[in-house]
Amino acid sequence: MALMTFAERPEPAIDAAERPMLEGWLEYHRETLVAKCAGLTDAQLREASVPPSALTLLGLVRHLAEVERFWFREILAGEALPDLYSTEEDPDAYSTEEDPDADFKVSETTTWAETEAVWRAETAAARESAAAFGLDDFSKGHGSSGKPFNLRWIYTHMIEEYARHNGHADLVRERVDGATGV
Repeated sequence: MALMTFAERPEPAIDAAERPMLEGWLEYHRETLVAKCAGLTDAQLREASVPPSALTLLGLVRHLAEVERFWFREILAGEALPDLYSTEEDPDAYSTEEDPDADFKVSETTTWAETEAVWRAETAAARESAAAFGLDDFSKGHGSSGKPFNLRWIYTHMIEEYARHNGHADLVRERVDGATGV
């Protein structure tokens, strides 16, 4: 089995203050996801893990672009935005009742170039939204409970979201070409 390397991934500081620590860990996980996709063709990135699962690396990146948009722009900044990949017009949802996993789905025309560009645009917009808030500041939008979230909670949730999906990406990547990494 080949071992993946993560030369471009920023290591989080071990002695940073709280906000730089949270931002560092989120960036680390963002770039880990990209590293897990590196060196593969579009066809490999569209390859499903193990039937009956339709989970692909491109689907994971699409999902995380949607999650970045939802938490940082819609919830934190209160922007009313359409979903990236879902068909429902409800700006509080990134999936629909008819298709709860629309953001994960890819077609034969889904490419890395397009998917990465959308993901990078959403992560840049997420950084911009977060820069306007302090860790204790509450979001302008709210979740299904009707309550707002502070930025600290959103950062922690996003780190958890990426960490979980990076674990999925490990397994998908190993299935696609045998590559494993730390």
